[in-house]
Amino acid sequence: MSVTTRGALPGGAYDVTVIGAGVVGSAIARELARLPLRIALLDASDDVGDGTSKANTAILHTGFDAVPGTLESRLVREGSRRLAAYAAENGIPVEPLGALLVAWDAEQHAALPSLAAKAARNGYHDTRLLPAEEVRAREPHLGPGVLGALDVPGESVICPWTTTLAYATQAVRAGVDLHLNCPVQHITSGDPHVLTTGRGPLRTRHLVNAAGLYADEIDRLLGHADFTVTPRRGQLIVFDGLARELVRHILLPVPGALGKGVLVTPTVHGKVMLGPTAEDLDDKTASGSTAEGLALLRDKGRRILPALLDEEVTAVYAGLRAATGSEDYAIRAHPAQRYVTVGGIRSTGLTASMAIASHVVDLLADGGLPVTGPRDLEPVRMPNLGEAFPRPYRDAELIAADPEYGRIVCHCERVTRGEIRDALASTVPPGSLDGLRRRTRARAGRCQGFHCGAAVRALFDRKAPHA
Repeated sequence: MSVTTRGALPGGAYDVTVIGAGVVGSAIARELARLPLRIALLDASDDVGDGTSKANTAILHTGFDAVPGTLESRLVREGSRRLAAYAAENGIPVEPLGALLVAWDAEQHAALPSLAAKAARNGYHDTRLLPAEEVRAREPHLGPGVLGALDVPGESVICPWTTTLAYATQAVRAGVDLHLNCPVQHITSGDPHVLTTGRGPLRTRHLVNAAGLYADEIDRLLGHADFTVTPRRGQLIVFDGLARELVRHILLPVPGALGKGVLVTPTVHGKVMLGPTAEDLDDKTASGSTAEGLALLRDKGRRILPALLDEEVTAVYAGLRAATGSEDYAIRAHPAQRYVTVGGIRSTGLTASMAIASHVVDLLADGGLPVTGPRDLEPVRMPNLGEAFPRPYRDAELIAADPEYGRIVCHCERVTRGEIRDALASTVPPGSLDGLRRRTRARAGRCQGFHCGAAVRALFDRKAPHA
């Protein structure tokens, strides 16, 4: 097993290579790691989960509102159960808050029964129509004009950063080679395929394309043009933990043509998130926030939860989703070529990730990949980033055994030297300060590193570079 970030790639041919170390690519690599094969996981970035996966809305979906009969519907339903169990086993924080699909006008209110019927067609039968007075009793800080809601009690929030990292960590410990800073520039299809990368050639018999926003471009390198990715920007505003008492559920809008619309949701990190926007763009790198987008979010938020706009903003950010114009995932198998494309994975990809991985391995088997002899993987115990669960700074027994867990570096998020030390020495260490933030929450609080930034950087710079 290895994690490499520089230098030439190892020789010989891999049995399977996965392009893209987001939540889906990492889940696929983890699933493949159960087999006695030589596996590689590549990413152009310096870290896992550094693309679309890091800006997910972090909801563990039930799949109640997927298009019935689609592959997405099936995989979200299956993946939700699998990820909930995996999270509990491996220490990924999940909070089962339930969701309220809130109707603000007559048209939205009239649509609620059909959404309940759609949920039933998707195999989810726990929805319930709520009158306005019950909605207000549950969420007293909602703005005026609520006509009712659809209760979806199975929806939860999860830590997307820890999920991706857990998959990658388990994969690497099981023998997968993770190659970062490794963009794929050209592919010569054959037996084996030869990938020209920024770090030299790589040979592989089977290939999985989980490249997210760039999945269509990788697809074209293999001679296919089944879909085109349109980057859909979703801007979000994160409010300080003092806003957390304003909301008890995930507050969902009635879905529109461009997606699920603007929501208000607590996060497992103890904050409140407002967003996302849905802006179709041409530029796959345009992940910056805009004044217009943030103004739109504030207008929407003012109607949903007026008091939220009086709270401190911790951060604003934007993510790009891989929209394809289709209402389903673009997962395509090319058995004769020993190649599988995993494209068009929207925000539900976090929930569906483990089910997508199993589905992809089945498709690879159809292309001749030997899948006999699977083994169970050793569980990993991920550092807890959830505010509702025990954290080191409050654990007297842990601090007594190791005082570094009592030495707080980031006071906004109460991150200790011990946690930063552990992240820097972990199986998949961070390649940047942003990566360190996703592993510890350091610099993710109200001051955004103004007070702790120098100290965190000093600790980061002391780490030994990994080759």
